[in-house]
Amino acid sequence: MAKQNVAEQFVDILVRAGVRRLYGVVGDSLNPVVDAIRRTPELDWVQVRHEEVAAFAAGAEAQITGGLAACAGSCGPGNLHLINGLYDAHRSMAPVLALASHIPSSEIGLGYFQETHPDQLFRECSHYSELISNPEQMPRLLHTAIQHAVGRGGVSVVSLPGDIASQPAPEKTSGTALVTTRPTVRPGDGEIEALVRMIDASDRVTLFCGSGTAGAHAEVMQFAERVKSPVGHALRGKEWIQYDNPYDVGMSGLLGYGAAYEATHECDLLILLGTDFPYNAFLPDDVKIVQVDVRPERLGRRSRLDLAVWGDVRETLRCVIPRVRAKTDRRFLDKMLKKHADALEGVVKAYTRKVEKHVPVHPEFAASVIDELADDDAVFTVDTGMCNVWAARYLSPNGRRRIIGSFTHGSMANALPQAIGAQFTDRNRQVVSLSGDGGFSMLMGDFLTLVQYDLPVKVIVFDNSSLGMVELEMLVAGLPSYGTTNKNPDFAAIARAAGAYGVRVEKPKQLAGALRDAFKHKGPALVDIVTDPNALSIPPKISADMVAGFALSAGKIVLDGGVGRMLQMARSNLRNVPRP
Repeated sequence: MAKQNVAEQFVDILVRAGVRRLYGVVGDSLNPVVDAIRRTPELDWVQVRHEEVAAFAAGAEAQITGGLAACAGSCGPGNLHLINGLYDAHRSMAPVLALASHIPSSEIGLGYFQETHPDQLFRECSHYSELISNPEQMPRLLHTAIQHAVGRGGVSVVSLPGDIASQPAPEKTSGTALVTTRPTVRPGDGEIEALVRMIDASDRVTLFCGSGTAGAHAEVMQFAERVKSPVGHALRGKEWIQYDNPYDVGMSGLLGYGAAYEATHECDLLILLGTDFPYNAFLPDDVKIVQVDVRPERLGRRSRLDLAVWGDVRETLRCVIPRVRAKTDRRFLDKMLKKHADALEGVVKAYTRKVEKHVPVHPEFAASVIDELADDDAVFTVDTGMCNVWAARYLSPNGRRRIIGSFTHGSMANALPQAIGAQFTDRNRQVVSLSGDGGFSMLMGDFLTLVQYDLPVKVIVFDNSSLGMVELEMLVAGLPSYGTTNKNPDFAAIARAAGAYGVRVEKPKQLAGALRDAFKHKGPALVDIVTDPNALSIPPKISADMVAGFALSAGKIVLDGGVGRMLQMARSNLRNVPRP
């Protein structure tokens, strides 16, 4: 039996770690690894058109499956293209292993053709980034990289010169056991008791939830009922906490709506659950604050804390719920629920009146129809910018749907690449990319990847021929919009030319039928919706003194938008409020 080379051993270790595909673009220094994959039935090579797409796709796969995903780039410019998607995966705590192939080992440091130093370049967007300098080093180094990515949640990068990848591997051993799941973290008894005392001493408690509440929906609801707390959320917490939530008061932040802002400011104890909410302008500075997070480095970096609790949200609440004294006074909770319902009731009509006659199409209307027609277990990938607004306000989570975006890194052009990774995990699950025209056109070449692999992703382009969020930022800052206009083609015609299904929608009455046909189509499909470029460009109800600060004013703008079916839930919750 022929002796393994380093590339073959590398691939074997990835397979043992649960990796099922490697996204990337082939190139000379990467060829030994790609050839090893060709001969390994347990691992697929996914050929994308741009390495940035490879990294975004791997990050999305990791977020869907919870397991390790992988991407690769050839030496120099090839692997350098990975960096934006790796930043996003790392900041989303998605376990991703990136292979950065490298120039010949004898030429490193001598200004060789395409030379970079990937082991240095990727350090800021990874937990671990190291160079393999000899074959004997590879197995242990790759094991270490995998342990970092899975164990800490984020990116690891392994730099591998092409000549070393072709060399004979060290003698094969039984292999080292690999971490495949992360443990839960329980706080110490002292922190739990301190938290219980603070809750018992407070009359008005508010919970503000982030993505760290994934898997803890039942515990959050039980805790909210016990302490009679309104529950708000950040954007990344929406999919985990908003559904089946009789205590829901909406979302705070730049895209906020409802009464979340009021609930976080009018309480006397604010508990931040699994959120690294970045906008401290929306957090109070005159109430007691507790933060619970599994990552200790995040505790207190957004706001002053009265108590820091290092622990998994679910395990923490399981410890606290039996010990905390049940509250009976609902006045604060009921007040916030009423404020929430009133806020939604007063604004939802703004973009629902005569929408069937409004040309160009209201993007709010388009998002609400997508939400209504999409599958109950659909995966939505969402471009940064105004598509974030429509997702925050119109997509209805139910515990089965997923909503993925570049919500922390904030990159353009993430939706299509993330849809590729999400669809590869399950070809029978509906994946819908909500793409802005700016984001879609930036990485439009990888629409061809959908066609090449016959991935049934449904790409919905909100085509307002504008960088809408940037224009909004300029206007709120008192600047005239400049450099924000796009001259777009018919994206549906481009889709058809590529061999996919494509339809263009210019009138509201065409929308539902076009979406139904696209959703029924067996392969990739694109719906190009020509939307109103003026949507939200002028704040409907904003005071002059708010214009000076983008954070608060932008939040106010969104508060005055529409929120679709969330109004129905707010009305339902309000009916449960006891009447005197």
